[in-house]
Amino acid sequence: MKSKSALTIIFITVFIDLMGFGILIPILPTFASKQLHISDFGIGVIVASFSFMQFIFNPIFGRVSDRIGRKPIIIFSLLTTALSYLIFSFADSFAILLLSRLLAGFGGSNISVAQAYIADVTDESNRAKGMGLIGAAFGLGFVFGPMLGGMLSQYGYNTVGYASALFSFMAFLFATFKLKESLKEENKSTQKTKYSIFTKDTLVEVIKNHSLRFTMLIYFIIVFSMANIYGTFALLAYKVYNFTDMQIGYLYGLIGVVGAIIQGGFIKRLSEKYKDEKLVLAGIFFMMLGLTGLPYGGTFLGIAIIAGFLAIGSGILQPTILSMVSKNAKSKNQGSILGLNQSAASMARVLGPLWGGFAFEYISYQFPFLTGGLFTFAMLIGSIYFFNKKR
Repeated sequence: MKSKSALTIIFITVFIDLMGFGILIPILPTFASKQLHISDFGIGVIVASFSFMQFIFNPIFGRVSDRIGRKPIIIFSLLTTALSYLIFSFADSFAILLLSRLLAGFGGSNISVAQAYIADVTDESNRAKGMGLIGAAFGLGFVFGPMLGGMLSQYGYNTVGYASALFSFMAFLFATFKLKESLKEENKSTQKTKYSIFTKDTLVEVIKNHSLRFTMLIYFIIVFSMANIYGTFALLAYKVYNFTDMQIGYLYGLIGVVGAIIQGGFIKRLSEKYKDEKLVLAGIFFMMLGLTGLPYGGTFLGIAIIAGFLAIGSGILQPTILSMVSKNAKSKNQGSILGLNQSAASMARVLGPLWGGFAFEYISYQFPFLTGGLFTFAMLIGSIYFFNKKR
């Protein structure tokens, strides 16, 4: 299997699936608020439930894929995701909406497997570019998905759910017929799969490898900082600035455009010119500016500009850190280590929306964003110290 064609196919698979994800996410907080009258903190719980399931199943899916291959996990999860969106279309209560997001989180626990797929078909010199394709797929999914979701919301929120289900089912069909297995027989794990979140071997490898451990810590902190605004960004736009679903979709689309440009093209040039450590510091700095400035944007244009800084930082950080994690992991544990990393990130996505929703409702609407800015600032200082000490 040629690396280029394999990367193209996994990119298309993830992109189609993320189209469905992108359609739904921007309108989810406003749907829960306007239609179901769920509190801001309750919306945080809904958003966090998705990531809670990923926290549990990302490392499990990663380890299973180390043993049986990547493709079976990917196609199973895509079909599950499509079912979750169908349930969303009929959600008329907190419980049904929660069920749909729990199932979506279970199906969405395939990102570590997609990352392991890329690790299988790339060498270290092309690893950052390959990981950037996942980020670019996210970015493009958030370019077209939110705008389409904003338009479809005019015809009813259930229509948005049907469209999301359709895209995930299309991704399922595409992966079934086009995606080839990337894991070679000689690289398959011979250990019996343990259905637990963590394994001793994986934890020991992370604990002993200082660079791997710190890189995973950076990823956890930046994801937590970003997750503070997963539900509250749309609520800020809707409740504070009175933006429509269409305008909110455009904002998410803008973030997606910038992220796709950075991760789809510029990251290769940047990684060739600068060391990973410098890219990480630059990415954290841009994220800090974006998170801190969002509640003070004032107008649609102001928020759009600040969101652009946030997207630049995220676009640089995602592929760079994932590449660093992959480079430091043993080849036979790629799925397990990346799964553990994604699971830790999923826990950050659980804690972030819970705190963000609570802070938005009970402290002030600025607080979730300021929390993210404070944590990224702390991570910036910590990273400067660690990288200098490493040299």
